[in-house]
Amino acid sequence: MLSLRRELLDRTLIWHGHHLRHVLSEYELFYNEHRTHRSLQVAAPLRALPETITDPRQITRLDIRRRDRLGGVIHEYQHAA
Repeated sequence: MLSLRRELLDRTLIWHGHHLRHVLSEYELFYNEHRTHRSLQVAAPLRALPETITDPRQITRLDIRRRDRLGGVIHEYQHAA
């Protein structure tokens, strides 16, 4: 519950009940499908742990994309294909 408050509610002005439900729904998706968790070896609860990159040539070619959610309050980062 502290993550929700620190990462979202302390940074968001909630306008009404419908807006609150939307914000909570977006955060739930982010928390369960994207946000890393130390207790899960930096995986998300509903996403498998990504494969480790061992080839140094792959590391030099990494293309990271950022996706903003909730107007930029939450950021998701992914490797581009």
